[in-house]
Amino acid sequence: MPTGFKDWLQTLYVLLTFSAVLCFGALKSVLVGPIAGLILILGNLGVILGLFPAHVAWTVYTLLKTHKFDVPLKVAILLGLPALFGLWLGLSIAGSCLVGVGYGFFTPWVSSFEAFRLEDESKKFYHCLVDGTWGVIKGSCTVVRDFADLCYYSYPNYLKELRENPVSNELQPLRFIHVPACIIVGLMGLIVEIPLYTAIAIVKSPYMLFKGWHRLLHDLISREGPFLETACIPIAGLAIIMWPLVVVGSILLAIFTSFFVGLYGSVVVYQERSFRRGVAYLIAMVAEFDEYTNDWLYLREGSILPKPRYRKRKPSSASEPSVGRNQSIHERFRSIFPEAHGVHVPTLTASRSVRETIKEVKMVQIWGSIMKACEVRGMKLVEAGVITQSDLSDWLKAKHSNDGPVVGTGLPCFSLLHSLLDSIQSGSNGLILFDGTEVNHLNRPQDRLLDWFFQPVLVLKEQIRALQLEEGEIRYLEKVLLFGDKMGRAKSWENGSFVPHDALRAAQIEGISRRMMGMNRSVAKFPTYRRRYRHVVKELMAHAGGKGSSTMSVTRPLVKDGSMNSSTEKDGSVRSMSSRSVASIDIV
Repeated sequence: MPTGFKDWLQTLYVLLTFSAVLCFGALKSVLVGPIAGLILILGNLGVILGLFPAHVAWTVYTLLKTHKFDVPLKVAILLGLPALFGLWLGLSIAGSCLVGVGYGFFTPWVSSFEAFRLEDESKKFYHCLVDGTWGVIKGSCTVVRDFADLCYYSYPNYLKELRENPVSNELQPLRFIHVPACIIVGLMGLIVEIPLYTAIAIVKSPYMLFKGWHRLLHDLISREGPFLETACIPIAGLAIIMWPLVVVGSILLAIFTSFFVGLYGSVVVYQERSFRRGVAYLIAMVAEFDEYTNDWLYLREGSILPKPRYRKRKPSSASEPSVGRNQSIHERFRSIFPEAHGVHVPTLTASRSVRETIKEVKMVQIWGSIMKACEVRGMKLVEAGVITQSDLSDWLKAKHSNDGPVVGTGLPCFSLLHSLLDSIQSGSNGLILFDGTEVNHLNRPQDRLLDWFFQPVLVLKEQIRALQLEEGEIRYLEKVLLFGDKMGRAKSWENGSFVPHDALRAAQIEGISRRMMGMNRSVAKFPTYRRRYRHVVKELMAHAGGKGSSTMSVTRPLVKDGSMNSSTEKDGSVRSMSSRSVASIDIV
């Protein structure tokens, strides 16, 4: 058969299949979407309205009890709380409705096309029928649960840290003369930023629409980017059809972000002690947004709008990144206003192929590996009697993670420590996960949440490497991480540790433990973390109740490709995992 005729038949088959799946996906969206959307919307509304009185009480109580703010600043925050809570109600309810409609309608549709990625041809039709039905309904319930964890656990934990953290004793003063200025600039920010951001986004939306279609059609004709694999052409075709919705979503995202950009003007007034610089900030942010969108859409460079300077001095690297001449507008925008990371317009550059994307480590893989490491290492500690059943029960019953520190903070930090030691021993430039996968700057997920922790974890790894810990010092660090200030529990655990004689070295080890605990408390505020970690603790409870006397043998490669030998020691001060023991048991 001629090659041209084969290509024509293949193209016709793809187009017919695409049309059929498009219609079938729309049918599933009509049938499943209302159920999933209502579950998500009504569930989130119940959480928002049900916990609203508690949120008000917790916030006011924390504001009155904290020593971080002086009386004038507390008065200013109290005056602004009604507006902030009103903004929270409005945005959270509107956001829940939009997410519910979007998730319920589009997820079944997209799931039908995801079946094309399967290699087994016999299962494609089955998954095209099944995917996006019951799984979407379960997913909407999971979203509601995660949102409830965020409102009921994460927010109170943050407030409790604000009340009890020693750092909060650093008094932040505010003169009464600055209170009206903060309020006025905050209101001006809402009045100025929201309509101007909206106008800029709407005016430039036609450019984004047609340039996006041009980019996608160019990839389709030249078979580049998402169109490189034939199996993914239907999915990319769906992207062409749905591109107008992406444009609308970008407009809504710009409007949503403008609320926070405008309110941040009050913070600038407080930081700079100047009403004029707060107004200058509002003007500069409009120009920055205009320049930012110009750069994304490949329009004229810069902005015709004025950009007054609103900082008295160049901020230090500890607070805000410096802005260099050779930085791109993306970097300049993020450095000038790091809180406005949400102001995004999807990039129109040529996208990578599916095969290139698959090489990345997915965020769900990292979460799964972290939880599996906690589960396996926790079972070893349970078998050794280091973690008791009462510790697990205390965490499950506790409202705050600090109420069950051995399980809530100690076990995750203990697991992270051994992951870092594995990475040091293997000589990795990144982080070795529990399943042996190496995550580095080349294959790490491009996720905003990971950005906050990936580099600090690597810095912590290098600090541990530089200390060149001896075996007994590693054991001492394990004790500090697991038990903290519970000295009785720490002394009863004979794991071969010793306290360094050098006071400076002991302080360095304790400093590392405090940084690891701080990272874990920050990660524990993520809603998905509590749901996943609760499952791990329940597994440990079952193990402690019925399998506490059993032994477990878990083997795994040190890295995914097996190119590094686990018996090779890259650092003489850090032993291989086979030579380290925890309470006379091997932690792998």
